[in-house]
Amino acid sequence: MRSEEQRRGWKYWWIALYFSILLCFGPHVSAQIRYTISEEAKEGSVVGNIAKDLGLDVNTLVDRRFRIVSGSEDTLFQVNPNNGVLYVHKRIDREERCDGNTACIVNIKTVIEDPLEVHYVAVDVADVNDHAPRFPEKKQKVEIAESTQPGARFQLQAARDPDIGVNSVRSYKLSQNEYFDLEIRDRGDEKNPFLLLKRLLDRENQAEHKLILTAIDGGSPHRSGILNITITVLDNNDNRPVFSQEVYTVNLQEKVPVDTIVIKVNATDIDEGLNGEVRYMLDGNLNSKVNDIFVLDSVSGEIRVKDKIDFEDVEVYRLDIFASDKGTPPMTVDCRVIVKILDVNDNAPEIEITSLSNVIPENSKPGTVISLISVSDKDSAANGKVVCTLSANVPFELKPSVQDNMYSLVSKTPLDREATSQYEITIIATDLGQPPLTSFKTLTVQVSDVNDNNPDFIANPLELYLLENNVPGASILSVTAFDKDVNDNALISYQIIRKDGTPNDMASFLNINSETGVISALKGFDFETLKTFQFHVLATDSGSPSLSSNVTVNVFILDQNDNAPVILYPVSANGSAEGVEEIPRNVNAGHLVTKVRAYDADIGYNGWLLFSLQEVSDHSLFSLDRYTGQIRTLRSFTETDEAQHKLVILVKDNGNISMSATATVIVKVVEPKEAFAASDVKNTVKDEEENNVTFYLIITLGSVSVLFIISIIVLIEMQCSKSTDYSSKYLQDKNYDGTLCHSIQYRSGDKRYMLVGPRMSVGSTLAPGSNRNTLVIPDRRRRDSGESTLRPRVPNTDWRYSASLRAGMQSSVHMEESSVMQGAQGVLVQNWPTVSSAADNEGGEVSPPIGTAVDSNSWHFRYGPGPGGPPPHLKPGEVPPEAFIIPGSPAIISIRQGQDGDDKSDFISFGKKDEKKKKKKKKEKKDKREKGKDDDD
Repeated sequence: MRSEEQRRGWKYWWIALYFSILLCFGPHVSAQIRYTISEEAKEGSVVGNIAKDLGLDVNTLVDRRFRIVSGSEDTLFQVNPNNGVLYVHKRIDREERCDGNTACIVNIKTVIEDPLEVHYVAVDVADVNDHAPRFPEKKQKVEIAESTQPGARFQLQAARDPDIGVNSVRSYKLSQNEYFDLEIRDRGDEKNPFLLLKRLLDRENQAEHKLILTAIDGGSPHRSGILNITITVLDNNDNRPVFSQEVYTVNLQEKVPVDTIVIKVNATDIDEGLNGEVRYMLDGNLNSKVNDIFVLDSVSGEIRVKDKIDFEDVEVYRLDIFASDKGTPPMTVDCRVIVKILDVNDNAPEIEITSLSNVIPENSKPGTVISLISVSDKDSAANGKVVCTLSANVPFELKPSVQDNMYSLVSKTPLDREATSQYEITIIATDLGQPPLTSFKTLTVQVSDVNDNNPDFIANPLELYLLENNVPGASILSVTAFDKDVNDNALISYQIIRKDGTPNDMASFLNINSETGVISALKGFDFETLKTFQFHVLATDSGSPSLSSNVTVNVFILDQNDNAPVILYPVSANGSAEGVEEIPRNVNAGHLVTKVRAYDADIGYNGWLLFSLQEVSDHSLFSLDRYTGQIRTLRSFTETDEAQHKLVILVKDNGNISMSATATVIVKVVEPKEAFAASDVKNTVKDEEENNVTFYLIITLGSVSVLFIISIIVLIEMQCSKSTDYSSKYLQDKNYDGTLCHSIQYRSGDKRYMLVGPRMSVGSTLAPGSNRNTLVIPDRRRRDSGESTLRPRVPNTDWRYSASLRAGMQSSVHMEESSVMQGAQGVLVQNWPTVSSAADNEGGEVSPPIGTAVDSNSWHFRYGPGPGGPPPHLKPGEVPPEAFIIPGSPAIISIRQGQDGDDKSDFISFGKKDEKKKKKKKKEKKDKREKGKDDDD
């Protein structure tokens, strides 16, 4: 009953200790509990409920693989995974397993996964009084000389009891007699009985005595064993041998060679003859291992090594040596030899790896457990202490457990499979012995891929230069993205990002192979309608979740010479390129007969037009300027010249495969009176047309002026709220289509001319009053008095088209070269398309659309031919230094500067001449006509 209460107390104490440890070491994933069970328990006996004591959910034990992982030669215990109960699997014999140790503890290591938890269970096997004391022999004979004095002691056999503690031998009892008494001598953990002589013996009275020695243990109930002692009384041998020491102690290193002398005992007997000759013997009651390891020389008393000595088997040997003389009866004395085995570092550490998984995802957090590692060393003290480390340059570390020499292999830093996909981890265990011994064990850990890398394009953005008129359905580009991941995480699919509902979305005319990234166009592109566009390609991998990235593709359409020149003038009523021009017979050489106007929708050399006479009735009468298309007389007409001449003009572009068109001009030579009459009719028709156009133009200009004034007010308010200082002057062109530009400058007399403008959009038309290429010149300049915003000058409301302007609106757009107008100090001001003007020999100032203002060095803009005669003939590719107009508002740009180079003015607005100048011009024309009539008269 007392034993059961004691065990229960131990159990409660261990449970309390378990919870205390759990509270102190909460972050660790391991714990230890302790149970107590008696030996000889039946198989299936319950030791304890581990799941209940640890607070585990019984329903998850099977799924979490609750099991015992610590192996042993014989599995004494098993755990039930269904309820977490630890039970006895085999019969436990404490004496057989623990070999007399005071404490018999069986250590068990249990593991439960998801998450990983390690629990250590210690089972204390309690002793049961299942063995009775036993003497080595049932009988013992003792010879005592009759002369032996009272007080002499004679050693008897000691009883052996495999049980421990209270269940071992506790007392001896000698049968009742009058000569002998029992003396118990404690030698460490053993009780040795001695026979003590109380009074002198008388062999003649009683030659033999029979006694019974009883050994009793402390178990309940008591168990006992008996020894029959027969005492023979001998004749006198009155001196016994004497050892030099009663207890001999010697230290002996393990692994010493066989036949090594351990120690030499010495006993002397002062008797003479046989009574003084001493011989030695080992106690026959010693453990059999002692007789196997050591041998005693009976004559010399030397103890030698007989077999291999291993500290890990036995640490201390105790030998009882008897010395006896040869007298009759012989006299015997005993001593004890204690041999302490010294440990030698002869055992390398042992490494045991319990690997949960050799694959770890690369997105695992630091501290993820990979394996459980336990190390052990059979040596003791410093030789048995082990230091465990890992190989260098691995993102893992060892974390010690609550139990000594137990470690968890965990990740130390974030992993990247793309950098390293496999780690060879070497575990190094080294003891602290001299010299130290080391063990190695290698563990391979695979890093599994996680979709953590976006597809990546080689370059972003991509540029594609594509010739117009491409074949629909043919591939135009192939895009490729790369993904550092593997398998499905690196399987890339492509698609074009389409903007639903967005007008002019060119992506709808493209198709892409989702696997290869090959892009094909579903239609052919036309440079004249589309010069550049942009679309986006999305690359998506097949991971979960998927990752994607996109690339911008800028497509530039390249021009081809696929447009023939179009004749703008002359054009007959039926649409054919034919016209009739009448000139007086009395004109001088160099008279401008007419000008052929044409345009080409292509750009560059493909749109640069050259004029030539394909057919002429008289080569000596007319000349054609190859660049401007002007037809002039070479000489005066004579009476013999025909009255009508036919000229066929060939207009050809400069493409690789040039394209051309022809125009026919019929020149009629009339008398001066007829010419002026025809001119009056034409002027009358022109005046009527100008009046109608002026009316509509006034309404348009008024509406636009109101909107412009509102816009200027808003801009002024916005600029006043900003403190930004614009130090540069620039012009913006909202219709700029991105084509290349350059400037052409030339001088004529005291004037300097500049040709400006970007490429005009192919397919654009010249409509009267068009302002699609007008200048928008924001002027933000810093003056001495501060910053101010200049408002553009509003054009006169009486502005109207002149005959020259009307002719300009029908002029041939000559796409020769693009130019750039530059302002003061080389500042880029604006880009404009260049066009060949077909103005008459009259000049007048014109204005751009409403709201235009320019900061310049006294710039003056006019339309009409430039000063000087016809331009010189130029080589192919050169631009003639002659006047050009801006489509929609034909004007010649002339720049005047003072002699000292200083600016004459700092602001110009493109405005029409007022009505007075218009009337003055008409009056001058009328005077010329009257003067001509007077000359004819």
